[in-house]
Amino acid sequence: MAGRTPHGPDEARDGLREVAARRGGRDGLLAAGLRQARSGTAEEPGAWAPEVARAVGLPAAAGLGPATYFADLAAPHGTRHVRVCTATACFAARGGQHLGEIERELGVRAGSVDERRTTSLQAVHCLGYCYAGPAALDGTRPHAGHDLADQLAGRSQPRAPRIPVTDTTGAPVLLTGIVEEESAWDVWRRVATRLRPADVRGEVAASGLRGRGGAGFPVAAKWDAVARGQGTVVVANGDEGDPGSYADRLLMEEDPARVLAGLAMACFACGARRGTVLVRSEYPRAITRLRDAVARAIEAGDLADSPGASGPRPFVEVVEGAGSYVAGEETALIARLEGGRGVARPRPPYPTDHGLWDAPTVVNNVETLAAVPWIMRHGGAAHARRGAPDETGTKLVCLSERFVRPGAYEVELGVPVREIVHRYGGGLKDGHEVVALQIGGPLGGFLGADALDLPLTARALADRGAALGHAGIVAFDSGTDPYELLWHLWEFAADESCGACSPCRLGTRRGLALARDGGPPGETYGSVARLMTEASLCAFGRRVPAAVRSLARAFAPALAGWDR
Repeated sequence: MAGRTPHGPDEARDGLREVAARRGGRDGLLAAGLRQARSGTAEEPGAWAPEVARAVGLPAAAGLGPATYFADLAAPHGTRHVRVCTATACFAARGGQHLGEIERELGVRAGSVDERRTTSLQAVHCLGYCYAGPAALDGTRPHAGHDLADQLAGRSQPRAPRIPVTDTTGAPVLLTGIVEEESAWDVWRRVATRLRPADVRGEVAASGLRGRGGAGFPVAAKWDAVARGQGTVVVANGDEGDPGSYADRLLMEEDPARVLAGLAMACFACGARRGTVLVRSEYPRAITRLRDAVARAIEAGDLADSPGASGPRPFVEVVEGAGSYVAGEETALIARLEGGRGVARPRPPYPTDHGLWDAPTVVNNVETLAAVPWIMRHGGAAHARRGAPDETGTKLVCLSERFVRPGAYEVELGVPVREIVHRYGGGLKDGHEVVALQIGGPLGGFLGADALDLPLTARALADRGAALGHAGIVAFDSGTDPYELLWHLWEFAADESCGACSPCRLGTRRGLALARDGGPPGETYGSVARLMTEASLCAFGRRVPAAVRSLARAFAPALAGWDR
């Protein structure tokens, strides 16, 4: 590639392929160069991204595309870069007031750099401290609590408590390594030396395990789809962006060996010689912990030390995200790993046929993979006996700061939502009553106080217009202004839409404008909602109107007209 510059889109893509191949499949010289360039300047991407692209033999557009798309790259950076969470749980903790307090304290508005170009402030959606919000990252150092502005100003001691963790089942699947200190690598060694890939797929099929990232697709069916492909790749999706959820952060930080062993077993079952873990940049500790765990596993012989040395033991890399909610969608995630903008792609073709660099690709989220070591130790039938008949196993449920006992709870699927709220969470602080719950992130949906007897299953929640998703639960009481929450939801949707399709790109902006008017949406809103639901490219745009409808039902009659 040296000595020439590709000019057409096909040549640019070929160039990116060559870059990735030279780096052993890592996130590429381009992505690494863009991140390094951004960290050293407060200038707009147009001043530095083209030069980074040219340095690796690519056209300027190859650098400008991702640099202007991803929040980490597009946002200006000062010497001190502060990211403040404005997502749902942190919004509920202080009614959204904390951002203004921090702006006044630091003397800089969100999305800008101060006059001396030393301090920059960025509003982001979810840092994974929903149990102790509001929260911020000062560089990579986390802060959380109601006195957030004082912490960032140095008037109070910085603090960011670790995630409170509880198993409610008596025999944890996901928390085994944290609660009982079981070694997942021992399970992996038995699998790699005694079993065939078909044996692993068979046990996972018998377990009934479904994806825990939102779609709930049967895991074994996805693995079967690539079992006879060439060059298969397995991606662990650690781009957990649903505000209210921090289950993946818990697993990656506190039990990275379980995540990596589950990924190794998935690679073995799929015939893949390499795996990738994509971790949100908002989770710096998780990135460090996983990379350290990979190094230890290579030293112990559990993972390969290079792509060329891979075989039954795969080569695994940890890649840092760049700030995008939609990049958690599997086709957008693949686009990001290839060095491009993290936007959704039409399906078909599906990633299991043509995924990362056109190779068959399996994308499983972190929590899904963390269940595999337990299944391979105890058997698929044992897992199938847990949970609900059609939705087996356990789930990590994350309760937000408004609960008396916030934290992560492992529960069996099918447990009533009321039991989670009152028995485990202790109800709301200061004796407040639950008015509404947001389950599964902003696009999951809302339940009113009259729906708490629903079982925690994807089917039961879908019947009420909600979704299980990551199962993060954010609580709201009578102090919440319904229209403020509605505006917050539409703002999130407009900010995080990838822009790849006009129904979502324009529909979210139209919804936000109507919400800001502070009244019923008018007759045209029904058409906008139907267009988004029926024509959006991915689940993000399709789910927004459903989430808004569930919010309107939970806060009826205050949000009359938004339930279309």
